[in-house]
Amino acid sequence: MSKVKDMKLAKEGAMKIRWAEDHMPVLMNIKKRFERGKPLKGVTIACCLHVTKETAVLMKTLKAGGAKVALCGSNPLSTQDDVAATLVKEGINVFAWRGVKTEDYYWCIDSVLDFNPDITMDDGGDLVTRIHERREDLLEKIIAGTEETTTGVVRFRAMEKDSALKYPVIAVNDAYTKYLFDNRYGTGQSTIDGILRSTSVLIAGKNFVVVGYGWCARGIAMRARGMGANVIVTEVSPLKALEAVMDGFSVMPMSEASRIGDIFVSATGDKNVVNRKHMASMKTGAIIANSGHFDVEINIPELEDMSKSKKKIRDNVEEYTLRDGRKIYLLAEGRLVNLAAAEGHPSEVMDMSFANQALAALYILKNRGKFKPEVYKLPDEIDSEIARLKLDSMGIRIDKLTDEQEKYLSTWKEGT
Repeated sequence: MSKVKDMKLAKEGAMKIRWAEDHMPVLMNIKKRFERGKPLKGVTIACCLHVTKETAVLMKTLKAGGAKVALCGSNPLSTQDDVAATLVKEGINVFAWRGVKTEDYYWCIDSVLDFNPDITMDDGGDLVTRIHERREDLLEKIIAGTEETTTGVVRFRAMEKDSALKYPVIAVNDAYTKYLFDNRYGTGQSTIDGILRSTSVLIAGKNFVVVGYGWCARGIAMRARGMGANVIVTEVSPLKALEAVMDGFSVMPMSEASRIGDIFVSATGDKNVVNRKHMASMKTGAIIANSGHFDVEINIPELEDMSKSKKKIRDNVEEYTLRDGRKIYLLAEGRLVNLAAAEGHPSEVMDMSFANQALAALYILKNRGKFKPEVYKLPDEIDSEIARLKLDSMGIRIDKLTDEQEKYLSTWKEGT
């Protein structure tokens, strides 16, 4: 049982997935291991992830390990319909199509949950919160879940703090081989890709405002600078703001940046970080986009209220004409521009993120019954294994500590 847009797209999706497989050597290594041992046999995994070619490689890996897998999209605009069709042909239960409306979005989540999962895999937290709010009957069977975004981990830590979290969640996002690479290099490149596909504007010489300076925002700032932009960072954290200054970026309040920016990208995980006050002082022709998981970072209702007209002028570009005649261009309906207007992160970086997801599922099964309903970090050994596999795939060798060096690092008695 599945519901996708058009099964006739499966042939095109298969070619996309093959391309991703050729660029995801770590996950393919794990898939071969799973095929031999079937460590996930008899396990049902419910997934709420962006339905992309890279996600398809993860789904096929889980299935190769013996799992029964059901997948829905974690964003209304990020589903690649051809990939979804291919996965159905591959025996994966998929409930996703691009442009899904809110009611259908949650129908897709419920359809995945109807498979009565042992493990959940989330991207943003909608699957887990749906279980806690509407599907509590499933809690007894669920062993644990995984979460691969900062947004989702923040939600679940808040639930844990309120004693509302009813089953353990592995914070895959907090693995070094996830956030240091996916969040920084993946988001950086894919966000620029989404902006360029939408607008085709020249980035060099533009004042490029990055709202926030977490790991995703750092990647965006780094890549925008590489394209020749004058990068401005806005922050609320003194430590992150100081780091941005030391990294060579201009730092100022959003109220000042809004007056001089040409392109604005939010990546904070918080709401209304671009609001009426800021948009009221923007130049005509300003471009605003979001790379945070949810479409709450830009206050779109306020933009609508400020405008006398709105029209779509390019794919993923809406022109808002304000009452004073200025024009502001909103990309991808304020949803995460790197997936809604482009293809998301490159396969090479998702290779490590999804290797974390696959090995997290195995870790959950091996430690069944040992977890409390809390948020956990993946063990450092798994992180190191994924990094080692990635280096091996790149043909890179590194040094090893000698016995003497190991001993020196484990003792406190030897000094000057």
